[in-house]
Amino acid sequence: MDITLLVKLTSKTWSLKILALLHSGTPGRQAPLLAATEASRSSFTASLNHLIELGLLERNPGHGHPLRPEFRLTIMGTIVAAMADRILGTLPNDEAFAIVRRSWAVPVLALTEAPERFSSIRAGLGTITDRALSQSLGLLEEQQWLKREINLSGRSPFPTYHAINTGREINQAIALNS
Repeated sequence: MDITLLVKLTSKTWSLKILALLHSGTPGRQAPLLAATEASRSSFTASLNHLIELGLLERNPGHGHPLRPEFRLTIMGTIVAAMADRILGTLPNDEAFAIVRRSWAVPVLALTEAPERFSSIRAGLGTITDRALSQSLGLLEEQQWLKREINLSGRSPFPTYHAINTGREINQAIALNS
């Protein structure tokens, strides 16, 4: 999957959950989706509008009949929704979902299939600040989704990071889309 799209997708808290719910058959109406996400109305609406702007979701032009959904996935949205469903399927509990909802967690895991240096992760993500990346790496390491190792092969030692455990499963769920 294109890392730029993944960064944009995960920048809104509930985007992955909305896509996963639509993929798993939740009706494409605002009320059932809102209830299933358990999000606040404003946060949910922002995520829904964001998905429409990204071209992953569209308003159904035939909406109006009680059996027709108000929203439906686009062709690209169907592909991304399958990935979102796989990602959320790897999570063992609600605490893990709270980590995935953080805007940089999933993109960082997407880039750490093999051991990567801080600078290459930052370059791959583009717009991330050093502080945000450091916090994300620390959180993911604390959860044992990411392993930090010190590489002593060069003149000066440097840390590398790679996905392990649930982080590896999330990385694989994203990699299936590539």
